[in-house]
Amino acid sequence: QVQLVESGGGLVQAGGSLRLSCAASGRTFSNYAMGWFRQAPGKEREFVAVISWSGGSTYYADSVKGRFTISRDNAKNTVYLQMNSLKPEDTAVYYCAAGAIVVVSIRGYDYWGQGTQVTVSS
Repeated sequence: QVQLVESGGGLVQAGGSLRLSCAASGRTFSNYAMGWFRQAPGKEREFVAVISWSGGSTYYADSVKGRFTISRDNAKNTVYLQMNSLKPEDTAVYYCAAGAIVVVSIRGYDYWGQGTQVTVSS
């Protein structure tokens, strides 16, 4: 089992920045690819970004490319999502997830955090 706890969400004005953190415990963190997903009210959960176990590979949804950066610190068992130039349409609950391989599909992830709310005001 892997336990994931997100933090860092909040209310920010459009154009602002936030950094989300996801702390992992349980099985060896560095064995897993880590992803960030988000879910807005009334919408399906969608892929945001993913990083390989080593941190050497990253992939982003087109909607966040150039604005968001995913990173990880395996020594701290933590993955981060730096979000810059935030837009109102980025408002959602953000979830981190752990999976065996680098994929964008929700079905590729075995463990999920409880989520953290990000609200971007216009």
